[in-house]
Amino acid sequence: MRPFDQQRILLGVTGGIAAYKSAWLARLLTQAGALVDVVLTRSATEFIGAITFEALTGRPVHTELIAPGHALDHIKLARAADVVIVAPTTADFLARAVHGHADDLLTACLLATTAPVLLVPAMNDHMWSNAAVLRNVDLARELGLHVLNPDTGPLAAGEGSGPGRMPEPETLVDHVAKLLISRDNAAWRGRRVVVTAGPTREAIDPVRFLSNRSSGRMGVEIAAAAWRRGADVTLIAGPLEVPLPTGVRVVPIETTAEMADAVRDALPGAELLVMAAAPADFSFANVADRKLKKRDRPDSFALTPTDDILTSTRANRAPNAVIIGFALETHDLLNEGRRKLEDKGLDMIVVNDATEPGAGFATETNRVTLIDRDGGTEDLALMSKRDVADILLDRAEARLVGR
Repeated sequence: MRPFDQQRILLGVTGGIAAYKSAWLARLLTQAGALVDVVLTRSATEFIGAITFEALTGRPVHTELIAPGHALDHIKLARAADVVIVAPTTADFLARAVHGHADDLLTACLLATTAPVLLVPAMNDHMWSNAAVLRNVDLARELGLHVLNPDTGPLAAGEGSGPGRMPEPETLVDHVAKLLISRDNAAWRGRRVVVTAGPTREAIDPVRFLSNRSSGRMGVEIAAAAWRRGADVTLIAGPLEVPLPTGVRVVPIETTAEMADAVRDALPGAELLVMAAAPADFSFANVADRKLKKRDRPDSFALTPTDDILTSTRANRAPNAVIIGFALETHDLLNEGRRKLEDKGLDMIVVNDATEPGAGFATETNRVTLIDRDGGTEDLALMSKRDVADILLDRAEARLVGR
């Protein structure tokens, strides 16, 4: 799924120090395939130049509400836009936007557009916490505008750290993608989705543990893809080696038993469960309460099987929920996948080979086979895990819509 292909994104930039990030945002959107029209307010040009955006997008940059030959730019830009994002949104621009001002090109575009609008406030932390600003944020949301709360982090030089920092451009790209995808497809809007990701860790003593090589990337990509489609997503995650996905509720866990409990708690009301994690199949029968010394090492360690999460939580599934599992194998892949599909009562299982280069653990790509409960199989070529996630959700959508 490539939501940006030939989509018109109107990027408004207002006069805040975070405007330097907007240049990279324009670049990322353009690289993703979007046609990016940049509108700079007059104060924005004090922080960053129009030539920078023209070079990054390959398109003209707009700055004036009324100029010879461009008297109707605010109408043309507003009507052409598939999504409007204003990043950064200053306190002043927010106030003018929610009160219907049209005293510059960007506010006029907001009044004239019917596209989804995303405002990205960025300002000093004291300004962000001011009652007038917060009231304007509430009013913007009441008017149907999307407002993204700022991050907490380093502010302008000498201002320390606090809430008010503009989120990173990569995060903003995800939010724009969500607006594009959910605008055209209501099938996922508001659906409750639960995804598991990453390994679990079973302690041998307070220092050492039994685990595996899972980075959690596949589950994270699935959770992110479901969120972009408009779903309400809960990610139950063991220790991850990849960044957490945007907009997703995360439940951190450590052990297989903790993951099973979290899945059991999340399942009632969930319409889709994707078990993409790699929980440990064994735990230590006797966990030491202090670090084991070499001189005191035992001759062997007794292992005990952990409960299978999909089987042990089967009674907690909501009626008509779609359940998808993963099976990472080293041999007899299809037979093992079909066995697990049947034993665990799944609608679909995703099988892949741990020994294949570019697939399995700690890679950005995967090659999988989808097996459904009706006996059908679908072999996917080697592709990014992000693309695998989108294909998997496409197949899940067909089942969700039919229930």
